[in-house]
Amino acid sequence: MSTRRRDVDLVHGDLYKPLMVLSLPIVASQLMQVAYNLVNTYWVGHIGPNAVAAVSFAFPLVFLLISLGSGFAIAGTALVAQYKGAGNQAQVDHVAGQTITFAAVSSVVLGVVGWWLSPWLVTLIGAPPGSDVHLWALQYARVTFVGVFALFGFFMFQALLRGWGDTRTPMYLMAFGVAFNALLDPFLIYGFTDNQLLQLLGLTGLQASLFHLTGFAGLGVEGAAVATLVSRGAGAIIGMGLLFSGRVGIHLALDDVLPDLETLAQIVRIGGPASVDQSTRALGITVLTAIVGLVGPTAVAAFGIGNRLNSLVFLPSIGLAQGTSTAVGQNLGAGQPERSRRAVLYAGGTLVVVLGLLSVVAWVYAEPIVGVFVGPGANRAEVVRIGAQYLRIIGPTFLFLGAFRVTASAFRGSGHTATAMAFTILSLWVFRLPPAYALLAWFGLGTNGIWYAIAFSNVATAVVAFAWFLRGTWATAVIDRPGPTPPGTTEVAGPTETD
Repeated sequence: MSTRRRDVDLVHGDLYKPLMVLSLPIVASQLMQVAYNLVNTYWVGHIGPNAVAAVSFAFPLVFLLISLGSGFAIAGTALVAQYKGAGNQAQVDHVAGQTITFAAVSSVVLGVVGWWLSPWLVTLIGAPPGSDVHLWALQYARVTFVGVFALFGFFMFQALLRGWGDTRTPMYLMAFGVAFNALLDPFLIYGFTDNQLLQLLGLTGLQASLFHLTGFAGLGVEGAAVATLVSRGAGAIIGMGLLFSGRVGIHLALDDVLPDLETLAQIVRIGGPASVDQSTRALGITVLTAIVGLVGPTAVAAFGIGNRLNSLVFLPSIGLAQGTSTAVGQNLGAGQPERSRRAVLYAGGTLVVVLGLLSVVAWVYAEPIVGVFVGPGANRAEVVRIGAQYLRIIGPTFLFLGAFRVTASAFRGSGHTATAMAFTILSLWVFRLPPAYALLAWFGLGTNGIWYAIAFSNVATAVVAFAWFLRGTWATAVIDRPGPTPPGTTEVAGPTETD
């Protein structure tokens, strides 16, 4: 069947434009993820403060799952990219199938263990036992663990297509998921019998009466988790259907998903350090928040606002970093390490310019920017002051952090995920957390000391990681073994021509 393909050619001709074309849909997908989170927060927030607190307590468990899933997805991206660059369609299909198999098996294990440990974990995080907050947090966490394959399946589809060089199809699927979740959220949370909700949605008279006849009163906080898993699950099912149909370049067959221990071991070797990398980053933020908490709630509020601003500022770096991983992987697979280096320099140079401009804006307009995120209250002026100091101290180092993220993406795209993990650990546990505590507790610099420690870690990590990048030891592929060729498939002579 002739189908329109959306993958870009990263191994022939111009490199900069295809890299941008590949990266921009990733940025759009990240923006949609922000919108998705805002919609969930909006509807849960209408239940009350305890509902928001319950989701907040459950979030670290969900984030841990996301970290594990995204870590192993990196292995799928690297392997698919390198085999595509090498022109080995059979192995592209094979490693894609094995990545799906790994996701299925690991999600079952995580789901069972997570369900069993959820009451203890929710209590450990701090939800008061016996309270509504604890009950709702437990419900949210358990629904998430039951449907963890929906999350993993969606991540894996995105990662495999990204490795192939197609980021538009996952973007469209993300848009579908966000819209579907927005549709499900109000009804699964509040049900069809909530008059206030029906009026808010403009449903009156006969329409409202028909909804009332269902008798469904909603699931509350648990409904938000169900809506997430249904929308993500629908996306995962559509994604798997596309992979098995061959309409997106990767064409899975039954032989591809039958467990192959050697390939699964390779996925674990590459994905394991990446998962530790992602999880360590999440733990580091938690510890840093605890250090900021030594100053007081006002400082924590300012730090939380700073983190939200960072997440917006670094959307371009996420897209370029993930796009660079694909470009590096495909060109290493094609035996073109110099072109891989060039992709990193292109992406890094672009980010330095973009984030440099954003740094200037953050410096000049620090107070107004922070003020947008601070509501009225007795301590508003102090939160704005501390938050503005955060921007002015850390803002000038945005470009260094962006450069590090792109450099680390080269290590991940080449399959050398242990190197990226090492630099993440170095950044957080050597360059950032100890100096932050020392400048606060020993030198009495208050929050400014913490902000200076963050700024120092951004610069120091970027310099050390880039020096390692220049050594070039990362610029070797990890597909040197031939691996099994599934029956009925053939190797292709070179990368697929793009539309």
